[in-house]
Formats: sequence, C-alpha cells, structure tokens
Amino acid sequence: MSEIMNARMYAVAPEVEDAWRGLLERVTSEAGAELKYVPYPAPKPMEELWRRPDLGCVFMCGYPIALKLAPVVPIAAPIPRADWAEGRAVYRSDLIVRRDAPFARLEDTFGGRAGWTVAHSHSGFNAFRHHLLGFRTAERPALYREMVGDLVTARAILDGVRDGRIDVGPLDAYWHMLIRKHRPELTEGVRTLTSTEVAPMPAFVASASAPAELVESLKAAFVAASRRPWFEEFAEVLLLDGFADVDDADFATTLAWDREACAAGYEAPA
Repeated sequence: MSEIMNARMYAVAPEVEDAWRGLLERVTSEAGAELKYVPYPAPKPMEELWRRPDLGCVFMCGYPIALKLAPVVPIAAPIPRADWAEGRAVYRSDLIVRRDAPFARLEDTFGGRAGWTVAHSHSGFNAFRHHLLGFRTAERPALYREMVGDLVTARAILDGVRDGRIDVGPLDAYWHMLIRKHRPELTEGVRTLTSTEVAPMPAFVASASAPAELVESLKAAFVAASRRPWFEEFAEVLLLDGFADVDDADFATTLAWDREACAAGYEAPA
C-alpha cells in the first residue's frame, strides 16, 4: 500500500496548498520516501482522513492526537514565523470580533453569541473553553446567551463573525496568519480581541502501521528542512521558521486543559 500526504488543515488557498505540496515533496524526497499527495478539500470530514490506514504525512490537530481519535504516530510540527511562537512548535487561538464591534475586552462579549468549530478541535474548542474557565463563577456559570457549536471549520468562524451571526469566536492563530496574508479581503472586517495561551502545534502524522524507518526518516528530514537552500521559497509563503520533531507526549497539554474544564463541570464552552 502506498502512503499518502496532505496539508488540508493549513491549505487556506490554492497557492498555499501548492506550497505545502512542494515543501512536502522536498522533505519526503530527502527522506527517501515515495508518498503521493492526495487533495482532500473541505467540507470533507477530517476524521475520515485521519483514520485512513495509508497515512504517510498528513496534518492532524494535537488534541485528537492526544485523545487517540485515530491510530497515528506524530512526525513533526511547524514552527510558525510569529513573535508569540518564540521559535517553538506552538500556536494559540485568536478570539476574533467584528472590527466595528464595541467590544474592548473579552468580558464585553459575555451575554452575546459565541461559536466553536468541533469538539475535537483544540484551537476551535478546547483552547477557547480553557480560556473561558477563568471568567466563570458560581453565579455566572454560562457566559454567553447563545453558543453556536459545530461550525466545523475556521473559515466558518471567520465568516460567522464577519456576517454578524456570532459576536466572537476562536480562530487558529497560524491559520489566521495565513489567511490574512493570502486572502486579506476576508480578514479586513475582523480584529483580534485577545488570544489564548500557546499550546502544541498540529503535527504531520503517519498511520500507526507505517514503517518505523519511514517515520524516523521523515522526522530527520523535517528538522533539517530549514537548513536547506530550497526552504525559504516555501517558508515565505507558509510563514514558517522550521519544524520540530514531536511525539505523543508533546500533546499532553491539550489533555490537561480538557481535564481541567471537565473537572469544573465545563464540558462545552456554553
């Protein structure tokens, strides 16, 4: 069986997916791996992609990795070209509102309408829920008049805020960087009110049945990528500083945030 590669999570525009594909072809070539790039456009469910037995190098959110939603092995995670990343493979959620909204603080949105993507998403659910924990009290266990769930994608959060269907929502900060660079017209009407703490960045994964030598070769090739003469061409498009070797233990933070919320009786950011 031939393994596949895909970068759907951060393929925010055709030219961005082309850059991911080009970078992956370079990395896999240096690893001595013959993987096939298979497009997987939205709105196809990511869960079905992650459960394929032929994954060779596919983006997956760290929270479902930690939750073991699919039998995978983490390979490497991007290091975003952002000050807040501080050279680490981390990201955060930007809590966005309309540019013309009267909100100065997150607390100003309480009592309004918020949204989230899917319950297994870190940036679109788990991080937002964890951030809201600090604002809940016994007198005010529910912070919003309405919570619109299962919006599925970051683009739906962005469009929902722009269109006024929700007042605030969480946006993967790396995805936000990419869409702002490549489709600035989509972000003109929104602003970031605040951001969550950083957490482990989504990673490229392989199926648990992938040969161990393939995984190790890919890890080495990803880590070495930033030192290659071809890297900057892709890094400029993808806003990358490099990649970090990761394993299951790197995503423990996401489960700690989940346990904290559930222990507080806050299973959903409602």
